[in-house]
Amino acid sequence: MEKRSLDVVVLSDIHLGSYGCRAKELVNYLKSISPNILILNGDVIDGWQFSKHFFPTSHMQVIKEVMQLITKGTRVFYITGNHDEMMRRYSDIQIGNFTLTDKLVLEIDNKMTWIFHGDVFDNSTKSSAKFLAKLGSKGYNILIRFNRFINFILKLFGQERVSISKRVMAGVNKAVSKINDFEMIAAELAIEKKYDYVICGHIHKPQKKIVENKNGKVTYLNSGDWVEHCTALEYQQNEWTIFEYDEKKFPAHANVDAQPELTVVTDEINFFINSLAI
Repeated sequence: MEKRSLDVVVLSDIHLGSYGCRAKELVNYLKSISPNILILNGDVIDGWQFSKHFFPTSHMQVIKEVMQLITKGTRVFYITGNHDEMMRRYSDIQIGNFTLTDKLVLEIDNKMTWIFHGDVFDNSTKSSAKFLAKLGSKGYNILIRFNRFINFILKLFGQERVSISKRVMAGVNKAVSKINDFEMIAAELAIEKKYDYVICGHIHKPQKKIVENKNGKVTYLNSGDWVEHCTALEYQQNEWTIFEYDEKKFPAHANVDAQPELTVVTDEINFFINSLAI
C-alpha cells in the first residue's frame, strides 16, 4: 500500500495496555501514512488498566511505528490525558522530533488550532470522583471482552458483529456531555481565545462541527478513539477530515505480529513501559 502524505494527523484514546485497544488496526493505519506532524492527544497508554502481564506484541508495535515516524522526520507531540496522567510530571520535555506536553497551540495555514485531551472539563475525572471513574473503566474493559466473545459466536453462525460496548459507551458519553457541556465549554473557550479550531479527545466521539455564539465561531473537532470507532483527524489541503478505518481497504493484519523488531528502540520502549507500572 502506498503511503499517503498528510500535513497533520491527530490520534487519541488508543488505550494501549487495555483489552479494548484495536492495536493491529492502528498499526495498519500508521503504516499507510506519512504525516509531517503526528499529535497523540491523550489516553495513548491506559495507565488505569496497565499491567506488565498484558502488553501484546501488537501494542508494542504501535509504539514502534510511532518511533519509526519520528526517525523519518515526523514531528510527534504527545499530549497527556487522564488515563496517562502519570506522564504529566514529565510535561514540556522535548527530545529531537518528540515533544511531551499537556496542551498545544499550532498555527496551521495562518489559522490557530488549540489541542488538548479534554479531561479538564470532565468532573468524573476529578480526584473526588476518580475512584468511580476507574471502576467504570474496569467494567467497560470487561464489557469489551464479553462483546468480543459474543462476536466470535456470531461469526461462527455467519451473523454480523454487534457492538454492545459502543452502545453503552455512547450512552455514558451522552450523559457526561450533557452534565459537563463538554463540547460547548471547549468551543466557547476557544472562541474567547480567538482560535479558529479546537481539537479534543476524551469522550470517544468523532466529531466535526462549527460552534457559534455572539462572540464569534470556531470549528470543534474530536478525533474519536481506537477502541470502538477507529478514527483519526487528518489535515491536508487546508481542510480537516475524519478518517474512519475500514479493514476492507487494508491488507489483512495477520502479518502485523510478524513484522521485524526495531532493536534500536526496544530497550528504550521497555524502560518506558516498565516505568508506567511504578
